[in-house]
Amino acid sequence: MEDFIVSARKYRPDTFKTVVGQDAITDTLKNSIKNNHLAHAYLFCGPRGVGKTTCARIFAKTINCSNKTSDFEACDECDSCKAFNDSGSFNIHELDAASNNSVDDIRSLTEQVRIPPQIGKYSVYIIDEVHMLSASAFNAFLKTLEEPPAHAIFILATTEKHKIIPTILSRCQVFDFNRIRIADIVNHLEYVAKNETIKFEAEALNVIAQKADGGMRDALSVFDQISSFTENNITYDKVIETLNILDYEYYFKLNDAFSTGNISNTLLIYDEILTKGFDGGFFINGLSSYFRDLLISKDNITIQLLEVGDKVKMSYKEFANNVEVNFIYKALEITNTCDLSYKLSNNKRLHVELALIKLCNINNVSLNEEVKKKAKLEVASPPPKQAEKPKQVKFVAPKKTEEKSRMSSAGEASISIKSALKGEVKADEKKEEQSYIKRNEDYSRSEALDVFNKYIEKQKGTEPRIYSILTNNKVELKEDKITFEIITTSSTQETAIEEQRIEILNYLKDSLKNDHIRVVIGMKKQAVSTEKKLYTQRDKYDFLKEKNENLDKLREEFNLDFN
Repeated sequence: MEDFIVSARKYRPDTFKTVVGQDAITDTLKNSIKNNHLAHAYLFCGPRGVGKTTCARIFAKTINCSNKTSDFEACDECDSCKAFNDSGSFNIHELDAASNNSVDDIRSLTEQVRIPPQIGKYSVYIIDEVHMLSASAFNAFLKTLEEPPAHAIFILATTEKHKIIPTILSRCQVFDFNRIRIADIVNHLEYVAKNETIKFEAEALNVIAQKADGGMRDALSVFDQISSFTENNITYDKVIETLNILDYEYYFKLNDAFSTGNISNTLLIYDEILTKGFDGGFFINGLSSYFRDLLISKDNITIQLLEVGDKVKMSYKEFANNVEVNFIYKALEITNTCDLSYKLSNNKRLHVELALIKLCNINNVSLNEEVKKKAKLEVASPPPKQAEKPKQVKFVAPKKTEEKSRMSSAGEASISIKSALKGEVKADEKKEEQSYIKRNEDYSRSEALDVFNKYIEKQKGTEPRIYSILTNNKVELKEDKITFEIITTSSTQETAIEEQRIEILNYLKDSLKNDHIRVVIGMKKQAVSTEKKLYTQRDKYDFLKEKNENLDKLREEFNLDFN
């Protein structure tokens, strides 16, 4: 009986052509071999299980092959290829940086780099998980990485590119590996299943591909697990049972309950989901994804974004045709809000159930809004009335004063064209004018200054900055006794008082009962000093000499000079 080899190792690609989902990178590497444009350092970065180390090995094998094929693949027949296939090649050196991350490990590597290859042209050094190297190890590696011997090529692989220091990145050609598409993973799983004579359902392989999250190694590991559980007969039911995945049918059942507003059935379905061991947060996240998939299924152009099998895709399309877009929009809003606040909730089950109840009531709320809107339209547009004939207004000039007063007492309009031409003003208009008359109470100079001082004291507790400015600066009352001038000494003080000016003005007007008061702000000019500054010894001597002429004679007599 042959030893079992896991599919991830047994079906590991050994040529560029067999690498799945990284066509842009494999084509670039093949063209560099074709044109002999080989760099001395490469950096392969991307998620786990997407082919970084595999491509590094294939590249190392191909550049040392002495008899490359027409499409620049390794021949698998020369001594170098055979040694590589038997894991006995001395040209390829692999180092795990996770466990060899010290300066000493890098020093031993740089010493080894000096030794030329015995077979083939290049010595290739593959350093996996290079981001695990310590900072000192990176620094020790810089010089060798920048100027290695002509026979040495370094290939660094990492899942965390952001942890690589910029000086390393600048010395490498960087290749970003993408997550492998679900369709490519499914095709490769079908290839493996046929080679291993394993029966399968397409929907089952699709679920495995989604579970792998873009990693081929993960997909093959799950594939081996499922095939062992199902005894080489992989079915959709067995896959969702083994991987503990919530079946699409639950979402379709809930969709029916939401559309009919059946709250009882909705809560029973959710209880069944919890009984199967699914977490409420996982469920609400899956429900959000379901409504997203339902939305893109409404259009034949976007339905290709749905990464599910053909059978499930038809079910989505059928349900999408029976659901309105507005319902999906509101459902997405409810599920997204519930998902965001799920972790903060103390009663998580009730939190999800409230969201499900809201989903059941979407159609009822929409119906009530339409009824209210219709009722408002009916009230806003009453039946048209018959047009009334315009009344004729007859102007009658009053003949006597008694007649005029009698008409006025009866409440009738007693205005004549003659009085209107004379520009007579109505009583209510006069009253309105009187209400806008400004206050103009008289006050003494001392009363005005006392009021201003009270305002300053009022600011002591509320506005200490304004209090300090008004206290330390001069306030003048002009000769007209209505103009207060506040003298400031800087533009900062002027700005602060300007912001407070309206409040000061209103306080003075109300306290002195005079609306003619004005407040102006001035700034005191600083006097420019014309006095000459004495800086040097010579300046001081000249200043003293002006005071006493004999000082110069004293200096000459003792033969003194300035240093």
